[in-house]
Amino acid sequence: MARKRKLTVKQKAFADIYIETGNAAEAARLAGYSPRTARSIGAENLTKPYILDYIKARNKEIESKRIANMKEVKEFWTKLLRDLEADPRDRLKASEYIAKTNGAFLDKVEHSGTVKMDNPLSGLTTDELRQLIANESK
Repeated sequence: MARKRKLTVKQKAFADIYIETGNAAEAARLAGYSPRTARSIGAENLTKPYILDYIKARNKEIESKRIANMKEVKEFWTKLLRDLEADPRDRLKASEYIAKTNGAFLDKVEHSGTVKMDNPLSGLTTDELRQLIANESK
């Protein structure tokens, strides 16, 4: 198993700044690399898998902090629902959203009869199907 490579202080700074700016040359320069070589160092850093892994992990972490999950959303709706000072229409809408996300308004549809489906491949032999697959992969 390959050992996970640790980022240098400059590489970590580069990655963090790159996440903010999206500009590899600027990130390299601000991370402390020579302004003369910042462009090539920035591009080179973006080819290193362990730096890219760090950037992906940090982006995922940042993204999860920015986006409310369903627990947070339901807590917000519940707080609004229980706020006696809030507009009654907002409280009603919050109760509706809570009920919907908890499955209170499921539409049930009954179907009787048969469902006819056209399958354009139904009449083909195994060899013909294999040939079609082979042609698609080319």
